[in-house]
Amino acid sequence: MSTLALKLDAHAIDVSIDDNALHFVLVDGREISAPLEWFPRLRDASRAQRLNWRLIGKGVGVHWPEIDEDIAVSTLMDSR
Repeated sequence: MSTLALKLDAHAIDVSIDDNALHFVLVDGREISAPLEWFPRLRDASRAQRLNWRLIGKGVGVHWPEIDEDIAVSTLMDSR
């Protein structure tokens, strides 16, 4: 019998935002999301501002410089 060894890694590698939610893709393939309503600065930002993001801490979080917003992966994961 074979088993699958799964190594979880909660670091982001990609980010997307739609009209309703913030989405992170993690190194281990998981995708997590949270309602945009939880992040008023991001919700109220323009499309261009939302698209201008960068990973921080090697994927521990994401920073949007134009709106001075930082969101950690753990924020989305801990909000069950």
